[in-house]
Amino acid sequence: MLSYRHAFHAGNFADVLKHSVLTLVLEYMTRKDKGFYYIDSHSGAGMYQLSDEYAQKTGEYKDGIAKLIENNDLPEALQPYIDLVKDLNRETEELSLYPGSPGIARQFTRRQDSAHLFELHPTDLEHLKEYSQRWNKSHVKQSDGYQGVLGLVPPPNRRGVVLIDPPYELKEDYLKAVRTIVNAYKKFATGTYILWYPVVKRELVEQMQDAFTKSEVRNLLQVEYCQQADTDEYGMTGTGLFIVNPPWQLNSQLDEILPYLKANLGNSESQYSVKQLIAE
Repeated sequence: MLSYRHAFHAGNFADVLKHSVLTLVLEYMTRKDKGFYYIDSHSGAGMYQLSDEYAQKTGEYKDGIAKLIENNDLPEALQPYIDLVKDLNRETEELSLYPGSPGIARQFTRRQDSAHLFELHPTDLEHLKEYSQRWNKSHVKQSDGYQGVLGLVPPPNRRGVVLIDPPYELKEDYLKAVRTIVNAYKKFATGTYILWYPVVKRELVEQMQDAFTKSEVRNLLQVEYCQQADTDEYGMTGTGLFIVNPPWQLNSQLDEILPYLKANLGNSESQYSVKQLIAE
């Protein structure tokens, strides 16, 4: 099952939430001089051209990043993400480049940090390798990202951010992703874990919540932004994140970001939530 290409969806509303949070988490990690590991289980291509046939075919970015990039009333918590995307496009007159999660991480990793990127799709893997060529301390592997995460924790420096962002082509991915974090947490309980999920069928999200609450994981924040109400019809209506050991101020930052996304990307059906699913 290697048909998924994130290039179709780069810069959409789900990316806006996921990458704005990732930016805040990584910025927080760099406040200390001590190095950290960035581990990305499903890395994709690293960087995307919004002018290519994939992005243009769906045009999803037009209802995501394109609606925010020129706004002058951004909340403070959204500014670092928007500034990062703007900086990548500073030599062009229009929005043409959009970073995947490795593209976000590359802007934050320092000499003392390292990035570990996993990707199975052969085409995206080649793009990722090319993108990472001059990125010191980056390691690209064509192997299973779930196993890759478990093989790298705990990192030697005991500081790490793990992003698990599967395509969910298979229903098994929902619980497999949760189990990966639960097992990684047993080895490295102080790491920050970010698990992205689509809202396609509510029962699948509820299964993930249930699996987490029955585990040993502590300090779990769940954030969700839905463009539309839940439906039995096919298609993604919303997006969410489970965040283990979030930075202490992330909850209040999300209180700024989510209403802004609803006002600028959403409609009368749109809704959002932030809840501490599991206490510290």
